[in-house]
Amino acid sequence: MADRSPPTDDQLAELRSGEPAAWQEFLARHRDRLVRMIAVRMDRRLKGRLDASDVIQDAYAEANARLDEYLRNPTMPPHLWLRFLVGQRLLIAARQHLGAAARAADREQAWPGSTADGLAAHLMDRATGPDERAAKQELFTYLRDALAGMDDADREVLTLRHFEQLSNLEAAAVLGIEPSAASKRYVRALARLHEILSARPELLELLR
Repeated sequence: MADRSPPTDDQLAELRSGEPAAWQEFLARHRDRLVRMIAVRMDRRLKGRLDASDVIQDAYAEANARLDEYLRNPTMPPHLWLRFLVGQRLLIAARQHLGAAARAADREQAWPGSTADGLAAHLMDRATGPDERAAKQELFTYLRDALAGMDDADREVLTLRHFEQLSNLEAAAVLGIEPSAASKRYVRALARLHEILSARPELLELLR
């Protein structure tokens, strides 16, 4: 799903400068955010087969080739255009690695949705305890199952705002809804996440 909010002149200035250093700095500045995006959206069946850096490298190569085309008709802010290309490369990679199963899913999905596995793993990466593998696996399973039970729209806005760190305006544009609606949905999703984590004292630190 691509954002269609128009970019500002300031957002486009560094790319229109034509300076290679400015382009490289732009790509480097957004890399960490894109790695997070891939982590929470990659199909669990791709774990071990595909690395986020491979997806980003392919997307950056495409962005480099299509930069002039984008600048002639910039329909979205540059960083969201880059995010869009990364999402498309992730779908292509899924088709390449998973074959017919991924192609069947593509008929229903034009953008890689967030996964409960990815969100749970991202949250567990921030946990400092327990250290025992079995205990961590049990907490991961709890988180994954609880997140899978969330409303899809709530989980998606939580992903956009909390994990991808998009602004409310950006998230609203990506979702195709009014900013006020996006804000309300995010508050509702955060409340549900708080409820999920509060049910397990070991996870309370993730709320800080």
